[in-house]
Amino acid sequence: MKKILLFALFAFSARVSFASDAFKLIHTSELEMLMKTEKNSVHIYDANSEETRKSEGLIPSAEVLSSSSRYDIATLPKDKTSTLVFYCQNAECMASHGAAQLATKAGYKNVYVMSDGIQGWKKAGKPTQKYDKKG
Repeated sequence: MKKILLFALFAFSARVSFASDAFKLIHTSELEMLMKTEKNSVHIYDANSEETRKSEGLIPSAEVLSSSSRYDIATLPKDKTSTLVFYCQNAECMASHGAAQLATKAGYKNVYVMSDGIQGWKKAGKPTQKYDKKG
């Protein structure tokens, strides 16, 4: 099932020129599908600023990155085939792209950017959790 889902994401996702197409763009509905089907194996990372996190909240289960461009790679799972999804504020925000690029440079194979960002997630009526500085 996981392979079918990942194939579908590859087939319908827009390609990104960062890191030689090493990560893919997905949207809110695709992230929601990943969260439902892969529950414990999808890792979601918030690349927003603290100010944005305070005003917008977090996608449930998202881990907060210390920086979108200089976070500690040890924050990511050890398994380089893990599914990683990065997001930031909205479609204009590129912080998630930079964070995803670091992951691909570190050798991760299944890296996605949820391009709608937290604002698109909220606009779609999806739940958020309050940011409490601990994530």
